[in-house]
Amino acid sequence: MRTALRPWSGVPRALRWLLAASLLLQLGWQLARQAEPPQARPLPAPPPAAVARLASLGEPLAMSKAMLLYLQAFEDQPGVSLAWRELDYDRLAAWLETAQALDPRSQYALVATSAVYAGVADPRRARIMLAFVAASFAADPARRWPAMAQAVLAAKHQLRDLPLALTYARQLRLLATGPRVPPWVREMEAFILEDMDQLDSARLVIGGLIQSGQITDPHELAFLARRLDELAGQISAKKAHSTH
Repeated sequence: MRTALRPWSGVPRALRWLLAASLLLQLGWQLARQAEPPQARPLPAPPPAAVARLASLGEPLAMSKAMLLYLQAFEDQPGVSLAWRELDYDRLAAWLETAQALDPRSQYALVATSAVYAGVADPRRARIMLAFVAASFAADPARRWPAMAQAVLAAKHQLRDLPLALTYARQLRLLATGPRVPPWVREMEAFILEDMDQLDSARLVIGGLIQSGQITDPHELAFLARRLDELAGQISAKKAHSTH
């Protein structure tokens, strides 16, 4: 049975005015939204790792990649291009930490941190990223030493903070002791000490590396032996200069 449609003329006038006013309000709201300049959304806090793991439905690696892709796409919002330096870096570090917890064997989060986000032209934000790299490295030095070596270089050249670079380089020497870690990684501390004019300390570090047996390549050992001789000459010259 078909219901007969009520003619528009039969609708009460008050209801017709109410419908017209509602349509006008809806149209005005849409026009106002279009006229407003687009606003950048702040980076939200990440879900806890346990919640993200549960939401992954047994695919934590896929969830980790999805979180990192979300971060990469976050700077390009509708009508807005958000610069990295405008992100909340404390929350950014929390997202990276959660993504890494879901896929601890992947280097993706650390590469994004050391090669992209740590390059921001803001020392405070860069330090947050380097601190994340250092904490991640300490949890798995055998696999994560490349990001830590990059952190040493960023602290030295980008932040021009030699004490921080020295701290990171020392952690590399002490923790990155696996057979796949190249010798130059453990030698970074000595080079930073030379840059700080701490020649005696650099000499002790190089001598310790030679005696430890961690470096077995003959060419690398010969290079370190030459560096010891050069440092000895520099130290003698420095002492002779100070006596005059």
